[in-house]
Amino acid sequence: MNPEVILNQVTEIALTYGPKLIAAIAVWVIGGWIVKAVVNGFGKVMDKSGTDPSLKPFLKGIVGALLKVMLVITVLSMLGIQMTSFIAILGAAGLAVGMALSGTLQNFAGGVMILIFKPFRAGDIIDAQGYVGTVSEIQIFNTILKTPDNKTIIIPNGGLSTSSMTNLSTEDRRRVDWTIGIGYGDDLDKAKQVIKKLCDDDSRILKDPEVFIAVSELADSSVNFTVRAWVNSADYWGVFFEMNENVYKTFDSEGLNIPFPQMDVHVHKDA
Repeated sequence: MNPEVILNQVTEIALTYGPKLIAAIAVWVIGGWIVKAVVNGFGKVMDKSGTDPSLKPFLKGIVGALLKVMLVITVLSMLGIQMTSFIAILGAAGLAVGMALSGTLQNFAGGVMILIFKPFRAGDIIDAQGYVGTVSEIQIFNTILKTPDNKTIIIPNGGLSTSSMTNLSTEDRRRVDWTIGIGYGDDLDKAKQVIKKLCDDDSRILKDPEVFIAVSELADSSVNFTVRAWVNSADYWGVFFEMNENVYKTFDSEGLNIPFPQMDVHVHKDA
C-alpha cells in the first residue's frame, strides 16, 4: 500500500477519534476522583448520623458501584459506542438475578431497614417470629437471638422487618401482672391486706405508680384478684416468680385458701 495513503488514513482516524479518546480519558480520570470523593463524603455523613458500623461498608459499596457503572456508560458513550442495547441487556440480567435472589434481597433490604431505623439493638430482649430472646448480633441478612435456655435462633431479616415485634428492653420500667385467687368464704379484705403488705415489703416494687389490687372475677371455684405493680425492667422476672412463692407461703400461714379445680364423684348403689 502507498505509505501516503496509510498516513492519511491514520491522520484521519487520529483527528476523528483522538479528541474523543482524550476527552474520554479525562472524564474517566476526573470521574474516578469524583466518585471516590462522593463515596468518602457519604461515609462521613453516615459517621455523623450514627449509622450502624456493620451497615456502612455495604451502603458505601452500593453507592460506589452505581456511580462507577454510570461513569463507564458515560465514557463508552463518548467513544461513540451505542449503549442502548447494553443497558437493555444489563436491565434484563438485573431483573433475572433479582427474581432468582428475591428472598435473599428481601432479607438484605430488611437488614438495611433494621440497621437504619434501629427498632432494636444488640443486647435487647425481643419477642418476634414466635421466639423470645436476647439479640446477640444483627447481621445484614439475619438477626441472631440467644434464648433464656441458651439456644441460638437465626431469624431472617426480611420477615423480621415486615412483621410485628415486641421490644421488651425499650423502657426502663415494666408492669408485672398477677391473677391471685382465694376461696369463696375467705376474708376478702384480709386477702387484699396480705397482698398489699407483700408488695410493700418488696423493695424492688416501685411506690409510684401505686400497686393496683382489685377483684377482677368471680370464677367457678375462686374469687380472683388482679394485681399490677411497676418494677425496673431488670427486676421483672425476679419479682414475678418470688411474689408467686411468697403468696403461696403467706396465704397458707394466714389461713387463706388458694382453690384448685375439684370434682365430686357420687356413687349410688341400687337396692
